[in-house]
Amino acid sequence: MECMDVCLLLFKSGKPDFTMNILLFNGSFERNASSISHRIITYFKSILEQKNVRVTVFNMADSDIPILDVESKNVPHAAVEMNKIFREADVHIWFTPLYHGSMTGAMKNALDWMELSAKESEPYLTNKVVGLVCWADGGQAMQGINAMESVAKALRAWTLPYCIPAVRRLVTDNDSNKITEEYSRKFDLMVKLLVDEPLPKYKF
Repeated sequence: MECMDVCLLLFKSGKPDFTMNILLFNGSFERNASSISHRIITYFKSILEQKNVRVTVFNMADSDIPILDVESKNVPHAAVEMNKIFREADVHIWFTPLYHGSMTGAMKNALDWMELSAKESEPYLTNKVVGLVCWADGGQAMQGINAMESVAKALRAWTLPYCIPAVRRLVTDNDSNKITEEYSRKFDLMVKLLVDEPLPKYKF
């Protein structure tokens, strides 16, 4: 069988042999299982696992990532592990509440630790695709999206054009505490775009 025939068979066979690795990066420090961040991430994790992908959840609240000290020669183990997790993932989805016009400070600090990969052949988050979700009490969540997008691009990642700036009080139903139909549709669409569409891959 020639190479072209093999390629056609792989294309027509549906699901690939490998499992996509998706990282859910929670920038919130909420620890309560009923919190908005955990409910959103639990929803995404459930939908993604139905897609036969590997899902890793990285919670800032459990990370022990210290403040970045560029002059220190002692690299913390937590930062090394974070770099490994972030760079091994094919796709990221970043989540944050709006903090004074931006993502949480701890989330930004954690992303600054990607500097550990600066001298790699493909440094930082080169060629990763990042979906962005931010929620706020009012209608200003787009500020958090813009802040995350700036950092993602600085780290050489691709950001999904479809982002989700959410109004906190509309994300879950007051009676059931489940994700509302409006936001279920939005979350499902983001998953579809990230998982079902081909990912960009370029050499620099």
